[in-house]
Amino acid sequence: MSDQEDATHEPEENPLPVTDPGTPALASGTWESAADPGAPGLASATGESNAPSAPPADLFQSYTQPVAVAPQRIPHLGHLALLAAFGTFGFVCATVLMMVALHFHLFGVVTMEKAATDVHYILGSEAAIYLITFVLGFLVFPLFWKQSFFAGVHWRGAAALQLTWRLPFLALSCFALALIDDQLLPGPKNTPIDEIFRTPGAAWMMFAFGVTLAPFFEEIAFRGFLLPALATSCDWIGERFTHTRPRPLDANGHPQWSIAAMVIASIFTSLPFALMHGEQTGHSFGPLLLLIVVSLILCAVRLKTRSLAASTLLHACYNFLIFSSMLVGTGGFRHLDKL
Repeated sequence: MSDQEDATHEPEENPLPVTDPGTPALASGTWESAADPGAPGLASATGESNAPSAPPADLFQSYTQPVAVAPQRIPHLGHLALLAAFGTFGFVCATVLMMVALHFHLFGVVTMEKAATDVHYILGSEAAIYLITFVLGFLVFPLFWKQSFFAGVHWRGAAALQLTWRLPFLALSCFALALIDDQLLPGPKNTPIDEIFRTPGAAWMMFAFGVTLAPFFEEIAFRGFLLPALATSCDWIGERFTHTRPRPLDANGHPQWSIAAMVIASIFTSLPFALMHGEQTGHSFGPLLLLIVVSLILCAVRLKTRSLAASTLLHACYNFLIFSSMLVGTGGFRHLDKL
């Protein structure tokens, strides 16, 4: 063997392995040990990349998923408080108007005692309070709700029109309850409302007011704001104690309350409703109980139909039957002594 051949077969120091490019594995002690296994962009001995793996999927989950927003249930207690503020402003304005009318002896009234029993001042003051409160609410609440006033209070007139024939029959049932209540638990004579019905003109004005403005504004206040605000508050408290999610809104954007919330809200809506009208009947037990029962029926219709227009129509029909019976009983308001 020649020296040239011996030189060819001498082992070299730190030989580099010669491998087939298609070979998936490298011998131990070669590039595996020379390369930093954590360095990006280099292949490991198994042919897998040493680049850092992707972060866990849930690491940035809070950034990629939309934040869950609780449904806006309106009206709530904050809206009710704002409505009360509007009503207070309306009361102040009505008082100023009354003082101006007294100053000019309008309708021949010169004292506050006389104005307290004069139908023009009574209905005029109530109408002023109702209208001022309504106009302010009609203009301001859509700014918070991002929808119209009547949509926010769930007016839904079309739903009420579908019940056009049922609601008068229900009003007739309420009127029958009123007749039974008057027989079993009659109210006192010479109540404040009897002092108003002294002339046919006053009676007709009460009739017109009682079947139009009164049910409309009272339903907005009690069944449009107070009832849903109390029901929403009851469910909100229950959700905090039980750690449950809020109920979703229905297809019309109407809150879906629990049975317990609706029952509690109906009771605590009917009590102030009855007390407000109780002054007219001397706060006697019989008429007060009747007002509570009628209010509970109005609440049930409002909640069942999800339509404030339905309870308003029922309220107007009931008042119409009450005043119509008075109209018939007094011969067209000509014999008011028969009341």
